[in-house]
Amino acid sequence: MNTQVEHPGKMMGFSKLSRAEKLSWMECHHQGIDEDIFKKFWIQDTELQKTMEEFSENTLTNFPLPFGIAPNFLINDKNYTVPMVIEESSVVAAAAKAASFWMTRGGFKAEVLGTEKVGHLHFYFYGEKNDLIDYFNKYKVELSESVSFHLQNMKKRGGGFKGLRLCEENKELPNYYKLECLYDTVDAMGANVINTSLEELSQTFKNTLEKYLTKDLGKRFEGQLDIILAILSNYTPQCIVRAWVSHDVSKMEDIDGLSAQDFISRFVKATQIAQVDVSRAVTNNKGIMNGVDAVVLATGNDFRAIEASVHSFAANSGKYRGLSRAYIEGNIFTFEITLPLALGTVGGLTHLHPLASTSLKILGNPNAKRLMEIIASVGLAQNFSAIRSLVTTGIQRGHMKLHLLNILKQLEATDLEIDNAKIYFRDKVISYKAVREFLKRVTIH
Repeated sequence: MNTQVEHPGKMMGFSKLSRAEKLSWMECHHQGIDEDIFKKFWIQDTELQKTMEEFSENTLTNFPLPFGIAPNFLINDKNYTVPMVIEESSVVAAAAKAASFWMTRGGFKAEVLGTEKVGHLHFYFYGEKNDLIDYFNKYKVELSESVSFHLQNMKKRGGGFKGLRLCEENKELPNYYKLECLYDTVDAMGANVINTSLEELSQTFKNTLEKYLTKDLGKRFEGQLDIILAILSNYTPQCIVRAWVSHDVSKMEDIDGLSAQDFISRFVKATQIAQVDVSRAVTNNKGIMNGVDAVVLATGNDFRAIEASVHSFAANSGKYRGLSRAYIEGNIFTFEITLPLALGTVGGLTHLHPLASTSLKILGNPNAKRLMEIIASVGLAQNFSAIRSLVTTGIQRGHMKLHLLNILKQLEATDLEIDNAKIYFRDKVISYKAVREFLKRVTIH
């Protein structure tokens, strides 16, 4: 007998309401909400608006973010204009500044070190461990074929299933094991096809293990196997890219008031601090992801998956560390980064979202490997600009200049006051308090 009682305030069937009905419900049930604010962000093109609404459930409107570009990215001797979607005021400017700086110094270099992604069948086995190992060795080919069945399109693009292994993971969880599958999804991110193939593997695994235990060994199967999860992993340390810049120290000029030697010495020390101090490492890596996420979003890729993978990768030594590294060898300064980036340039939003497909066109319609190289280079550029500011003038000088307009808007400054404030704060420290005091003085006079 079902004794569950619904909460009296629970909204039933919200997803079945029309958009107009959803907006009316919001206005009625949430004080201070005016449905007109949602309507202001609707796209006039009704077909395009319909496409946007179909990307997610219970959509009321669109949430626009600035779409900008960072020109002058010379990567592997090819010049790129990089699209970036982000709301933080200084990110695009910092990326563009670093790109311009390195364009005349050889540009960025990048190489993809691996493209394999991984999926797992997580399960508990309560029988004899040796029986499971013997079973796996006997049925590995059949299990692999069940994984490969759904990967025909992937194979046509040069990828597909790359390997299967049995992993014993019972140090903390007795009787816990997993089957690990390796994939090369080429230009697709591949999440859906990986998960479909893993669910097929799950059924084949159950059926063949039952056959092996009962018919080959004459043992009991019931209660011996408990399959828990069949899912891809967003931890992708085998889908990895390295990007770097390098230059002869003797040929570098003074930078922001520091000699090249002093600048590079301080720069290297800053990256070393991020290797040993977790509080700095987190902020260092967040700055890298400012650039990475902005391009990931612009190209319709999954920035949450990228974030999860990158930050776990930063801790793969057992301690969370900075993702970038700077050093001098033979008078050559090198600044580099290594990132796991599981990206796609076909499927998903990459072509369904008009601006995502436009972003890829701006980049020259790169394949997934090329996109990995571009995004890693942008992350490195972002980090270079941040560290450059930190070891010279300080981070707030450039950041707050770009943030000035936001402060003026918050304080409801007029157009004339905004123009005057931009002139006044050219050589002054910018803060919310300082801007407010400036507006007071302007108003008084």
